[in-house]
Amino acid sequence: MYETVRGLVLRQVRYKEADRILTLLTQEEGKLTVKVRGALRRGSRMAAASQALCWSEFTLFGNRGRWTANEASTIEQFLGLREDIAQLALGSYFAELLDTVCPEEQPAGGALQLALNALYALSRGIYGPEHVKAVFELRLMCLEGFRPEVGACGVCGRTDMDGPMFSPASGMTHCAGCAPAEPGTSVALDSQALAAMEHIVESPARKEFSFVIPEPSLERLGRAAEMFVRCQLDRGFSSLDYWKSVK
Repeated sequence: MYETVRGLVLRQVRYKEADRILTLLTQEEGKLTVKVRGALRRGSRMAAASQALCWSEFTLFGNRGRWTANEASTIEQFLGLREDIAQLALGSYFAELLDTVCPEEQPAGGALQLALNALYALSRGIYGPEHVKAVFELRLMCLEGFRPEVGACGVCGRTDMDGPMFSPASGMTHCAGCAPAEPGTSVALDSQALAAMEHIVESPARKEFSFVIPEPSLERLGRAAEMFVRCQLDRGFSSLDYWKSVK
């Protein structure tokens, strides 16, 4: 059975002498594992299309649940990422996070579109890395069923929270007086960071990046988004640690 798909290459692994095994994220099929024969041979027409963080079109042959790429061509290589090691590291973190939360062979249109928008914004410098990272983390968690409750205090229900705090473990915002008392269990926000969180969670697709906040508020937003991912998924990410070491 032959099928043509467009996919974002999340991961590439060398296989045997000249082949690659890819993890693709596609709209209709979700995550797919695909073998690309001869991708590492000199002059291979599939070499560029099978690189990590490439958005490419593949002609696949399926047999007993296994996929092999017979043809491939690039649609978007996000070249701006490949000119800066920090940008590339952050893009790799996005790919690792997608690989973690997106299930095999289930539609992933929302996550894929978010990923393409984030990589495009990052590679073209439309928004700063911390801005793109915070939006990507929070929005992806929403899409995959980990939506935080940010519109009102999770304890008293107030919408005009005084000294807002965010609990990464519960995914709830609180007034300063209602937040958990244990040290390190909440992240201090401010009004602009809280408004940005609400925008990311509630805005229509493709508008989630469209806000401006000052640097101190962005730092609070970024800290809350990252801790939310770590707490909800109960794991760290080596690519994130590497990005922090080179940014």
